[in-house]
Amino acid sequence: MITAVKIYEAFRQFGEEPARILAEYIEELEKRRAVTKEEHQESVLILTKEIKETEVRLIREIEKLRADLTKEIENLRAELTVEIEKVRADLTKEIEKVRADLTKDIEQVRADLTKKIEEVRADLTKEIEKVRADLTREIYNTKISLIKWLFVFWVGQVFALLGILKWFF
Repeated sequence: MITAVKIYEAFRQFGEEPARILAEYIEELEKRRAVTKEEHQESVLILTKEIKETEVRLIREIEKLRADLTKEIENLRAELTVEIEKVRADLTKEIEKVRADLTKDIEQVRADLTKKIEEVRADLTKEIEKVRADLTREIYNTKISLIKWLFVFWVGQVFALLGILKWFF
């Protein structure tokens, strides 16, 4: 209102009527501004209240969602634990089956190798006996041949010695 009076006095020199109209207009604006400030403060209070209510509602919803998610996570964890145990049991069975099959196969290979080794050992023993017999026969034949040659040599030596003795005596 003070501003309206000051404007009225400042514009009074241009005439009473325009100054009065201008002062009334300024006064109306100040009233509106005061009402607008009050409405604005009231709006701010209402919005603040609504924001707090919304915040509380959102916190409740978040807590509810958190609880629901926790339950779902626990349920999923339990289901996964059961599923993992099933898979572990299945894998254990498969591993034991494979282990049994491999053990069986290894034993079969071991038996086959043992059999083949025995066959090779028997063949080698026969071959060694054959070579030993051949060597024994060859040594015997060589001895006989050597004895023949020695006999011929010694007979020749005896005759040569008798010839020398006869010639000297």
